[in-house]
Amino acid sequence: MRPTSERIREALFNWLAPTISGARCLDLFAGTGALGLEALSRGAGDVVFVEKSPLAAKILRDNVQVLDASTADVRQGDALVFLEAPPGKKFDIVFLDPPFAADMLGDLCRLLNEASVLGSGALVYLEEDRARPETDLPPGWRILKSKTAGNVRYSLAQVDQ
Repeated sequence: MRPTSERIREALFNWLAPTISGARCLDLFAGTGALGLEALSRGAGDVVFVEKSPLAAKILRDNVQVLDASTADVRQGDALVFLEAPPGKKFDIVFLDPPFAADMLGDLCRLLNEASVLGSGALVYLEEDRARPETDLPPGWRILKSKTAGNVRYSLAQVDQ
C-alpha cells in the first residue's frame, strides 16, 4: 500500500472544496481509506470504499465504526469485479489510485465510463507514476488540474456526460 501523502491530499481537497459537500464518492483501491475518510470529514454525502486486501478492508471497517461514519460502505473485493457489477448508483467524485506497478489507470478510466457509474460532470482524481507517460483519457474527459510531488503525478479530471 502507498497511501496518498498529506501534501497531495491537501491540494486535492482544496481543488474539491467547492463540490465535496453532499457528494457521492467512490474510493476505488481504498487501501487505508485516507481519501474517502477525508471526503467524509469534509462533508461528502457518502463514500463506497473498495479494497481487495481482506486485512486492509477489515481495518478500514474498524476505522469507519470507530469514527461512526454511518454513510461509509466498505466492500472487500477486486476493483475490476466491482466495476463489472456496480451498485446501481452514480458517483460525483471518484478517487482512482491503483498500484503504480499495475499500470492500469487508462483501462480503469475506460471501465468507469462503460460501467455507467459516473454522474453528470463527475470528477475523477487520478494518481500515477510521473515517470510514465500521462494516461490517455476516454473521450469527454478533460484534466482540470494537475501537479507533481516526488514521483507522483496527480490530476483532477472532469467527465462531461
